[in-house]
Amino acid sequence: MSYINVMMKEIIWAPWRSGFIKGKKEPGCVFCRVQRNKDKRQALILLSAKHNFIVMNKYPYTSGHLLVVPNRHINALEKMTTPEANEHFKLVRRAAAVLKRKLKPEGLNTGMNLGRVAGAGVLNHLHTHLVPRWQGDSNFLPIIGETRMQSLDLEPMYDALYREFCRKAN
Repeated sequence: MSYINVMMKEIIWAPWRSGFIKGKKEPGCVFCRVQRNKDKRQALILLSAKHNFIVMNKYPYTSGHLLVVPNRHINALEKMTTPEANEHFKLVRRAAAVLKRKLKPEGLNTGMNLGRVAGAGVLNHLHTHLVPRWQGDSNFLPIIGETRMQSLDLEPMYDALYREFCRKAN
């Protein structure tokens, strides 16, 4: 196996996200806009807390890709207050538990991309990604054929996850 092949196995290929990347952008912050939306289902918000909220990614890398986002428009970890940061990580943990219970992924990528060179798509409103992973979720279809097979639609996925988030937290 060549070095390039080993490297390719470490990359999450997501060419279907090109609609988001190349598409027309609405002015302002996408997360602030999502948070203001009165229709939480349409906004894909699964849980709203005092300082943060959990939302499904409208352009997921894999089914069940969630984001934990501070309510306050901030761009740096060091700007988070202690209550904001504590709640944020608590919600990351809760989201991970829900994903594991409901979707049974074989793995989970979590993290933040802080700054353009770090890969941030939304530069001025930090957020944490939770990306469920399964063996073979990056195969020849998205890599060679530039075709994505999404196993689950957003709306039924939202409904299933929302019910799980409504259950009493551990």
